[in-house]
Amino acid sequence: MPDGVTFEQPTEAVREFFGLSFGQMEAFAHMLEEEGELRGLIGPREVPRLWSRHLVNSAAVLDFLPRQAQILDVGSGAGFPGIVVAIARPELDVHLAEPMQRRCDWLADVVDELGLDNVTIHQARAEELRGKGKADVVTSRAVANMTKLVRMTSKLIAPGGSLVALKGRRAALEVEEAAAELKRHHLRAEVHEVPSIMEEDSTFVVVCRRVK
Repeated sequence: MPDGVTFEQPTEAVREFFGLSFGQMEAFAHMLEEEGELRGLIGPREVPRLWSRHLVNSAAVLDFLPRQAQILDVGSGAGFPGIVVAIARPELDVHLAEPMQRRCDWLADVVDELGLDNVTIHQARAEELRGKGKADVVTSRAVANMTKLVRMTSKLIAPGGSLVALKGRRAALEVEEAAAELKRHHLRAEVHEVPSIMEEDSTFVVVCRRVK
């Protein structure tokens, strides 16, 4: 990092939000601060705002996950939201799907460093996992628009399961544009606005539930 650049610090609200998992979350943040840009995982402008832009943002999915479930995070990249979910919810069985070898190597390093025993890594695209099992919840962040995402993940969602996607301000418009695809795959979408505990901008979570 260039001289003079300061890292965003987690607030007391963030510490309280993550509770017992805060220590591991902070360790994950330190790994990203030290290696994230170097390993091509996050851009230089994103590093100083790691907590608000990535960790707290990813945590917006937590309220939409069951108590006991298998989670499949597609396009995990640097670990958003998959690693954040695994840290915050150790009772969940979290599977990370990431096609790039170097990103899988990073995810494996994180799992090893943090001692996460509830994570399985798959070097694969979402489409390559079809026929290999279905998850109770499929999660996604910055992978594709809703139309494409539904097409990619529908066959990976278990009966009664859901797709939980982190989106920006265009979330409602994306859902509207994906109406035909959602209907075709028997999914009903709801857009939830989740206020951030660190910044003014809210996070939008699209929950698509299997209706039959």
